[in-house]
Amino acid sequence: MFHWVSFLTYAVVTAVTPGPNNLMSMSNGSRWGFRGALPFNFGIWAGFSAVMVLCTVFCQVLTELIPRIRVPMMAAGAAYMLYLAWETWKGGELTDNHQEGGFRSGFALQFINPKIYIYCIVSMETYILPAYAGEMLPLLGFALLLAFIGFFFTLCWSAFGSAFRRLFSHRAKLVNAVMALLLVYCAVSLFLA
Repeated sequence: MFHWVSFLTYAVVTAVTPGPNNLMSMSNGSRWGFRGALPFNFGIWAGFSAVMVLCTVFCQVLTELIPRIRVPMMAAGAAYMLYLAWETWKGGELTDNHQEGGFRSGFALQFINPKIYIYCIVSMETYILPAYAGEMLPLLGFALLLAFIGFFFTLCWSAFGSAFRRLFSHRAKLVNAVMALLLVYCAVSLFLA
């Protein structure tokens, strides 16, 4: 049985938290406006989709070759989620990274962005492959869904760059606490299924 609630909670919390894509999108949105940031965001989507498909294939092959990888990947995934929760709880200041960004820059960023590799591997090994191993069409669909969720939140960070910056600076402790607790829920839910 597929656990949609915990999967989507993990995917959304991971996608919405600050990372290279979101911070660059927010910075670009505040500098050039929503439309001006779109080429960068579409580059993110294309690169994100490519990385998700490659990671999905890698995870599928690895799962077929080493069936015992599920438990260590769940433990690694839970540990990473707890680390993210701790880092989110501690908080941190958002920084402006004013790097010029267009489609190619957004696309290339995905291949050096460790957050999305971990996002895909944890999602695949923990939630998706246990239910859909060997079914390539659903796996491709999940890879593209993960990429779309990430893309959607980069658009949100671009569109509301200034508002998010103010939200995080004025209510950082509350926002960090909610995100941290959601990540802890995701980590614990891995072992409740």
